[in-house]
Amino acid sequence: MSYTREYLAQEPTRADVDAADGLQLIEFGAPDCGFCVAIQPALSRTLEVADENGAPITHLKIEDGSGRPLGRSFGVRLWPTLVLMRGGEELGRVVRPTGAPQLMELLAKADV
Repeated sequence: MSYTREYLAQEPTRADVDAADGLQLIEFGAPDCGFCVAIQPALSRTLEVADENGAPITHLKIEDGSGRPLGRSFGVRLWPTLVLMRGGEELGRVVRPTGAPQLMELLAKADV
């Protein structure tokens, strides 16, 4: 799986995220967040390039908000926040990215 357009109907637990194999890019945001909407084309293309380069990344699109446990466990305060994970370890994050260069820099932390 690569880029995901829709927010997950039910967010995974932190234990599920930590136990997952491979690279995961967890995107915290909201459908009515202008910053979240604006970054989608760059995010889609960045994940497409990663796939083409043989580095598949699971993209989890999580609708965040007050009282949402997964976002709170990651200390999310601003949207979008993108967290790159591998095997339960946070490799890096970017908050309110404005374009592909910031996304590529994040993926470079996983040698993608």
